[in-house]
Parts: sequence; C-alpha cells; structure tokens
Amino acid sequence: MIHTSVRVKFICRLGYGDSLPKDEEFAGDTPVFGSNGQYTTTCARNTEIPAIVLGRKGSYGKVNWAPDGCFASDTTFFIDVRLTGANLRWLYWSLQTLGLDEGSQEAAVPGLNRESVYEERIWLPSLTNQSNIANFLDRETARIDGLIAEKRRMLALLEEKRVALISRVVTRGLDPDAPLRPSGQEWLGDIPAHWGLQRLKQLAEVRGGLTLGKQYSGKLLEYPYLRVANVQDGYLKLDEVLTVEVPAKEAASNLLAYGDVLMNEGGDIDKLGRGCVWRNEIAPCLHQNHVFAVRPHSVDSDWLALWTSTLQAKCYFESRAKRSTNLASISGSNIKELPVPLPPVSEQLAIRHFLAVRHTRLETLRGELRDSLRLLVERRAALITAAVTGQIPPEEMTG
Repeated sequence: MIHTSVRVKFICRLGYGDSLPKDEEFAGDTPVFGSNGQYTTTCARNTEIPAIVLGRKGSYGKVNWAPDGCFASDTTFFIDVRLTGANLRWLYWSLQTLGLDEGSQEAAVPGLNRESVYEERIWLPSLTNQSNIANFLDRETARIDGLIAEKRRMLALLEEKRVALISRVVTRGLDPDAPLRPSGQEWLGDIPAHWGLQRLKQLAEVRGGLTLGKQYSGKLLEYPYLRVANVQDGYLKLDEVLTVEVPAKEAASNLLAYGDVLMNEGGDIDKLGRGCVWRNEIAPCLHQNHVFAVRPHSVDSDWLALWTSTLQAKCYFESRAKRSTNLASISGSNIKELPVPLPPVSEQLAIRHFLAVRHTRLETLRGELRDSLRLLVERRAALITAAVTGQIPPEEMTG
C-alpha cells in the first residue's frame, strides 16, 4: 500500500466549539461534548453527523467520536463533513496516533494549539483504502475492547471479593459457629458475643492537620505534607508529595508519627474515612487538615486500618457525611464516635494473618490481570498505528 505523508492542514480544518448557554443545558437530547467527552445534553447540534471532537482545554488532545453529531463546547475543536473531504472514521483513528495530549504551545493556559495540529503529518491513502482501514479498525478494536472490558470486569470482581472478605471476617471473625450478639448499631449488625465494641475516641487521639494558606512571620522551614490524593484505601500514593513552609512550632503540632492511621476527611463520597497506616515513609512529614491522623493508644493500628476499609465502616462514614454537589466531608467529632469492634488481641492477629495470606493470592491474580490488560492496551495502540501507516497489507484488512 503506497501512502503519502501529508500535513493535517491539507486534510482537514479544525472548527472551534461554542459556549453553551446555561438556560439551554438539559433542554434536549443532543449530547454536549467537552474535552473529555460527553458531559451533558442540550437542544441542538453545532456539528454535522457524525463528528470528531478534540479536547482543546483541560483534557487537551483527547480524540472523541460523536456518532450522532453533538454540540461541541468551547473547550473543543471539531471536524465534520464540512471541514474535510477525508473519511471521518479513518481520520478519527489517524488523529489518535499523533500524541496530541503530550504537549502544548500555549504557556498561559495549557491546551491544544490549532496551528501545531495543522503541522502534524499523517499518511494519506486513497478514499477506498481509508474506508477499508476504518472498517478494519472498527472491527478489530471492538474485539480488543471486549477483551479489555472483560479484564476490567474481572479486576472489579476481585476488588469486590477483597472488600467483602475483609468486611466479613473483621466483623464476624473466622469461626462461623461463634455465638453472636447485637452490636447496637443497625449498620453493623451482630458481632461475636465475646468481642468488645468501643468508640474510636476511647481508643485513639484524632488529630486534625495543617490548614494551608495561613500567613506566618519569622523563620519558615519547608516540610512535605500529605493530602487526600496521597491517602488511598489501604495504601499510600507518594509519587507526588507537595511541600509547605511553616514555622518549626507549627510543624511540630502537625507531624505524623509511626503507626498513625490516616483517614480522609473529605473528597468524593467513596473516599471518606479511607486510609492506611503511616510507617514513616517520609520523615519528617506533616498532614493537611483534610487528612486526619488517628494516633492509637488502646488499639492496634493495623486492626483499625482494616476496620476502616470494611463496607460497614464506609456505611458509617457516608451516613454522617456532609454533602455538596460533587463532594462530601466528615467531621472530626463524627470520626471520634466511630464504633470499633474489638476481638481479643490473639484473634486480631489470626484475622490479620488470614487476610494477609488471602491478599497475597488476590494480588497475584490481580497482577496477572493487570499485565494482560496492559498488553491488550498496547496491542490496540500498535494495531491502530500499523493500520493507518500502511504497515498492514490491504488483503489482511479486507479478508
């Protein structure tokens, strides 16, 4: 197959999207596309059917497909039959190989520069071959996407299994025949009769964190600090830890200590209360006021962290959360009132060991699935590149 490398500006033009009037949002069934895809609806299209929509601001460079046309918002560029003579579906696949999300020419506001896109080069086959390539990629990527969806479904099922297992044994123990008693909490249900149940405030000190944006005088020292994004469900994400300058005295009252259980105060509703044990991964390190540092004095840190990851604890956090449009938060006083089931220490250790063994098995399976998923994603990208650059013989695509 003989292709010619051509600049994008000779193949298509990029149209600017429009601002969506507030009173027209939800006024109809027409999809509204932003940089990251459809996000609402309106009453009328500003593109023909179908259309390509490119993220211009925010998630810039992302290439979206609007099969029924759309209202392209002012954070996007669009391409439809008025702006190109090429096969639109072929062009959609070709644009995905340009890495448009990898850089920006606009320093003030990160985004996609139209002139930069125009200077990119893509291989231009005949219209017949464009159609063949588009049909081939539609067919083959649909097959790969099905496999990807199945792998992701299996990963989600493993996560559900992990949470369900923790929730069962941390609230009922390992002995299925153990006598039970009412916990006194409807959301918790029955617990083993020989277990204790105490409020968190009786077992630990709940410490608020550093409030950002304060103005300080005198000598300031730079410290790393943890925020909600760093505290995941059962682990820490420390690839991006920010720093703050505060006086030494202010830092001293917000320092994390080994064994603190970190619990999130706010964010998305599913992030409330989630946390893990701090083991001095960074020292010294502070915590923002949206991350509670729970310092146990009468309960094991690992047991408490396990308890906060159960479905029952999440139910407690959600029931006491203050909610806004997209976010939720829970107060320190509600965290302190969290009931904590307390098996004998020997039983806590047995449960932790049991879960550690099961966790290792699940992680092995999850690792294999993630590797398989990564290879499928790589295969999909390589297939698109090969098809639009003429590396696949025409007979293989039409056979």
